[in-house]
Amino acid sequence: MELRSFGRLGRVSALTLGGGGIGGVWGSTDRAEAVATVHAALDAGITMLDLAPSYGTGFESEVAVADALRGHPSDVMITSKVQLPDDDGRDYAARIRRSLHASLTRLGRDHLDVLVLHTQFRRPGTVLSGTVDPAGYRDEIIPVFEGLRDEGLIRAWGITAVGDPGPLLDAFATTPRPDTAQIVVNALDQSGDLWIHGDTARPDNAGLVRTAADAGVAVTAIRVVAAGSLTDALDRDVPADHPAAVDFTRAAPFRDLAASFGESPASLAHRYALSVPGVATVILGVKNRTELAECLTAEARGPLTPDELKAIDALTA
Repeated sequence: MELRSFGRLGRVSALTLGGGGIGGVWGSTDRAEAVATVHAALDAGITMLDLAPSYGTGFESEVAVADALRGHPSDVMITSKVQLPDDDGRDYAARIRRSLHASLTRLGRDHLDVLVLHTQFRRPGTVLSGTVDPAGYRDEIIPVFEGLRDEGLIRAWGITAVGDPGPLLDAFATTPRPDTAQIVVNALDQSGDLWIHGDTARPDNAGLVRTAADAGVAVTAIRVVAAGSLTDALDRDVPADHPAAVDFTRAAPFRDLAASFGESPASLAHRYALSVPGVATVILGVKNRTELAECLTAEARGPLTPDELKAIDALTA
């Protein structure tokens, strides 16, 4: 598998196994299959696992990975996350440390390779539930992350760069910068239910990728299949007005294009994300070995040709 630069952490595989799928977020799976999928990913050359306490009931993604790595020697890098869903208490340091220590306990590790802030930003002077303000991030959250790295509890830190591009672009311009940023990258630029800002702003995922990469922030591509919208069929029941269902309907031309190329929509979606300049690694939302194998085959086929990229871009022109 191709290896790409990942900043201070050296090189990382072009594909990263995400915790959402093996945690049951993207359709049902079980522990045995999750463990087998982790083993298959490592055997295929994947060098990073991207987890979160919120991925699955009972912290399933972290617990499943702990099971998978027990008795299975590996130097795989592990990312997990901390959510700060409100800033009323402003006790960021204590909340971040509690979350980190709980993740380390579940994983049976003494450090994480990357700790990611799993909370969106809002613009200064605005109110939006479930977000943090840029001043709190700059003055309180960054010092905690930097301190954790100095203590050896994490090797690097990052942000979930999703949503209103204004404060995110500022974060890439402010030092210390995050080591990595998780950014929506998919063929139809669909943010789905991650977009919580209504009409107050407009997405600029491509601009975020360019700016982050130019600033030396390693980009991890997320929502590559747009929560299942860029696949043959949604693998979970959602209401007809759910963003994933709406995006799935809108993606019919993409599925037709994939068929004309002789490959599945999911394969084409992953090859697209792997072809985007500035992307260090693509996070997979697979929940079993069958889905993993499809992604591994897509990666092995290599990047899309200029003509193929032009055809995809024409769908959103």
